[in-house]
Amino acid sequence: MEYRTLGSSGIKVSAFGLGAMTFGGQSSEADGFRQLDMAFDAGVNFIDTAENYPFPFDPATQGESEAVVGRWISQRGVRDKVVIATKAAAFGNFEHIRGEQRCLDRANVRQAVDESLRRFRTDTIDLYQLHWSDRVISTNFQPRFSNVQDRADIIPIAETLAALGEVVAEGKVRAIGICNESPWGAMRYLLEAERAGLPRITSIQNGYNLLDRTFEQGLAEIAMREELPLIGYSPLATGGLTGKYGATPTPIEGSRSSAIPNFLKRLGAGRLRAIEAYTEIAREHGLSLPHMALAFARQQPFSATVLLGASSADQLRDNLAATELVLSKDIIKQINAVHDANPNPK
Repeated sequence: MEYRTLGSSGIKVSAFGLGAMTFGGQSSEADGFRQLDMAFDAGVNFIDTAENYPFPFDPATQGESEAVVGRWISQRGVRDKVVIATKAAAFGNFEHIRGEQRCLDRANVRQAVDESLRRFRTDTIDLYQLHWSDRVISTNFQPRFSNVQDRADIIPIAETLAALGEVVAEGKVRAIGICNESPWGAMRYLLEAERAGLPRITSIQNGYNLLDRTFEQGLAEIAMREELPLIGYSPLATGGLTGKYGATPTPIEGSRSSAIPNFLKRLGAGRLRAIEAYTEIAREHGLSLPHMALAFARQQPFSATVLLGASSADQLRDNLAATELVLSKDIIKQINAVHDANPNPK
């Protein structure tokens, strides 16, 4: 397993990390333990979750993903050998988390950190991230920009950073990061930190895969020039790059395609054509499509770690087989040709 430094934090993370979004929900605790054991044995030291997990989202199980990870760490005695990352929920849905007043102000940040520490059974979170912005980012999952006016009660980035600075100073958090952010948002966090002498963000967690390379359009340059590497989630496009859906996608029991309404609409005609083209490239070189997709994400120069988010230990076992795969320049060239012909297809 390759290890990389997480931005300016000095924290070393494995090039592949384990996403724990399903633990305690779609995946049982026993299966979560199996995945954690399997990943750890393969050299994975980075474990990522969030306070609003597991999936499927349910007030009755909220926080259980962190708790499962915490119980595993406690039982295995490996706290000093793993890097744990979690996220704070911002304004929007999930009213069962701190009520309708949930936002990224000082009170919410401090309460969220303390509750996550309790569930993890630890006194320090290695990487604490903001799951999404307190403002509306209209470009998320949209084909174009749409001007959306900020709410009157939006929390300024400087205020959120000040609250994060407190928990860092107290030793509750080692490093901070952002998720699902825009180029403007990333640069604003960096500017406000410099202005006020507050902690710099050290990573950005956004979606990145063969079907969605929008990160490269504005954030990749920031990532490389500002020591703000990508923690890439959904490297298999929420299952689209596993090859399991075929040319005529139908819901698969136990997967997100059966749990999320209109999930299969994400696999439009353009995406299906791209998946077919990528499948042919993989076949030509004696590779599986998911292994090729995972290796491609890992080899990007702006990447710190790629999250493996399997819904079962069997899926994770197959994904881990890609950890040592290195794609040749010829394969990368073929992949880029497919992308350039129809970038980020729908």
